[in-house]
Amino acid sequence: IASDGQVVIKFGTILAKHCLDQRCSMELLRAAEHTQSVSSQLGIVARVKAVTGESKASSELLVSNVQNLLRAVQHVLRAAEAACVKGLGQPSADPEEEEVAAFCQQWRKNLTQHRAKEALNSDRDELGLRKTRGAKAEPTLMSLVQEQPPRSRNVPKHPNPRKGHTVMDRHL
Repeated sequence: IASDGQVVIKFGTILAKHCLDQRCSMELLRAAEHTQSVSSQLGIVARVKAVTGESKASSELLVSNVQNLLRAVQHVLRAAEAACVKGLGQPSADPEEEEVAAFCQQWRKNLTQHRAKEALNSDRDELGLRKTRGAKAEPTLMSLVQEQPPRSRNVPKHPNPRKGHTVMDRHL
């Protein structure tokens, strides 16, 4: 789980680099840095727990750190959504950057299609506000990540960030 956090950090960092809005870019970088800290803490706690063995306190600490990492990842994805909506510059020829850009473009296309369907649908009350009953939620980056099938069966279970691994090789 801690190594998967590194994938999200790389994703957020690449996206922040290409975000056209400075405020969104800075928020995304802050979220990625926080995720880096939490991911590192989780890695340390997991190694200590592996050495010390089973204890209720160490198990609770491990679960708490996993929950913190999940919240940090959600923060990165929300900041990434804002960055995508504000606009992204052209990625360089780097395959990872192109892959991140394509992923974000797919999400933004899904969001645009969803909003167009909602606009055609008269699920609005007399004030023009969207009715909550029966309305489908807007697509999120998290939902797009969860829908993607694994890229390859040959990807190691917990890859180390190294040359040859791309940001989107794994489920986030």
